[in-house]
Amino acid sequence: MNSSDLRQKFLKFFEDRGHKIIPSASLVPSESVELTGTKRVLFTTAGMHPLVPYLLGESHPEGKRLVNVQKCLRTDDIDQVGDSVHNTFFEMLGNWSLGGYWREEAISWSYQFLIDVLKLDAKRIYVSVFAGDADAPFDQESYDIWRKLGLPENHIFKYGKQENWWGPVGPTGPCGPDTEMFYDVSPNDSGQVEKTSDSNRFIEIWNDVFMQYDKQNDGSFKPLKQKNVDTGMGLERMLAVLGNALSIYETDVFLPLAKRIEDLASYLDVKSTRIVADHIRSSVFLISDGVFPSNVERGYVLRRLVRRAIRHASLLKIEEDFLEDLAKIVIKTYGDLYPNLYESQNLIIETLKKEEDKFKKALSSGIRQFEKITGDISGHDAFDLYQNYGFPIELTIELATEKSKQVDLAGFEKELKAHQELSRKAGEKTKGGLTVQTEKAAKLHTATHLLHQALRDVLGKHVHQTGSHITEERLRFDFSHHAKTTPEQIKQTEAIVNQKIRDNLMVNQRVMPKEEANKIGAVGLFEEKYGDLVNIYFIGPSTKIEEAYSKEFCGGPHAKSTGVLGHFKITKEESAGSDLRRIYATIEE
Repeated sequence: MNSSDLRQKFLKFFEDRGHKIIPSASLVPSESVELTGTKRVLFTTAGMHPLVPYLLGESHPEGKRLVNVQKCLRTDDIDQVGDSVHNTFFEMLGNWSLGGYWREEAISWSYQFLIDVLKLDAKRIYVSVFAGDADAPFDQESYDIWRKLGLPENHIFKYGKQENWWGPVGPTGPCGPDTEMFYDVSPNDSGQVEKTSDSNRFIEIWNDVFMQYDKQNDGSFKPLKQKNVDTGMGLERMLAVLGNALSIYETDVFLPLAKRIEDLASYLDVKSTRIVADHIRSSVFLISDGVFPSNVERGYVLRRLVRRAIRHASLLKIEEDFLEDLAKIVIKTYGDLYPNLYESQNLIIETLKKEEDKFKKALSSGIRQFEKITGDISGHDAFDLYQNYGFPIELTIELATEKSKQVDLAGFEKELKAHQELSRKAGEKTKGGLTVQTEKAAKLHTATHLLHQALRDVLGKHVHQTGSHITEERLRFDFSHHAKTTPEQIKQTEAIVNQKIRDNLMVNQRVMPKEEANKIGAVGLFEEKYGDLVNIYFIGPSTKIEEAYSKEFCGGPHAKSTGVLGHFKITKEESAGSDLRRIYATIEE
């Protein structure tokens, strides 16, 4: 069975049981998801992630039964990529009940799909259930359902929270016990049954989560008013099981990539081949969802993936540029399922080629510099590799591990912080980027807030301010972005700012905990260090911060309202460095 067959069979099975098929959400979580969560995450990490508002009780437009194939990305296991089961980008097959059916239907349908549709051997199915603890009782109901379905007692394991409890995403929120399904990939006739966890004999294939608790700030678990079922099956792992493959990399979603990598390589290494294949696949999907290489947040993860792929390609002795070639294979493999890959193809290739060219020039000289270091890697050495050769600290750690060396991470962080403070030194003499603090300058400063949000509206949420400088005559605004803005984008940005000025929005200020500010979506200057309490300026139609158009960490000064600013005009747009742009603008009173 290939990946297309598996996706179609899964969707049809649950559609026949009253589920509505919903599209995959972006790898970049929407603001509504971030605002309802208790912990901000960079990427969509599971099928349930985009559904958090509905799991908390909001009504979904498609009803209470949903099913889809969701793009996901996780980097917590990045160091294990290259073994038989770990990867960063993956597809999650999932079905949900939002306050509807419960354990009986969920478990029975899971078993039915595995045995009747996928034709797996029932004798090789093993499961685990929550053993119970002081917070919640043993999941007797799930245990009894599995026994009724025919599983013998020695095929059902009882584990604690570490293995059979899901969530919450952050310190608080929806969570509950789960029942996991495993397949015995190396059955034996000894009668000896191993523990399913941490075993090469079993592979986890599906997880049914029963969200019935809401973890509170005090650590207690309060029953949810709306009980939900959330299931997840990794497409790649199931393909490996169905094809009796030794790894996920021997399935149809990876084989075309692996073959091309081997054709390009002068030296073969299984682990490096898998790392290159995994990382290029993840990079293509991230760029298609609006993430671009940078030194912060999502962009940093992307840059790390691309540079790690380039480094392992060098170990395979791939001499020529290769990212475009592999990107086209990824797009061809997935383009019919995710049309935005075709739509973004030129941008994807342009971005990858630019990053490849930039890093390959530094890689060989950086590795030579690394080889010159005797003994462990000091903080100064690690920062030198970061600053002068573009080595993410993780790459230095990886290189050091291969040579059985240690890296002074504390020393690196100290060097990095000193560099950042030096870079900001000139700006620290002024307030909010102002060299003068007159009424006109305050108006221009207020305009930067509107400009920042307008750029995010037009160019994407990856845009963040990296600096500003304001005089009596004009403002200068630096921001992260991968390409020059077009005349149409400049015109659209100006129009948004001027409309907000005409709306005569209120400019309000509030001091709040930094964690709360992050939760409501306030943005700040990249790489700026903030204390536990932060000053937030928000611009909107009222004093309600949730209604604000713009919310920023800032010190001031500002105008009292946008109506006094005058007409906003962008006079120039230019490069301010690698993946950085600069805008000059004025206001005409």
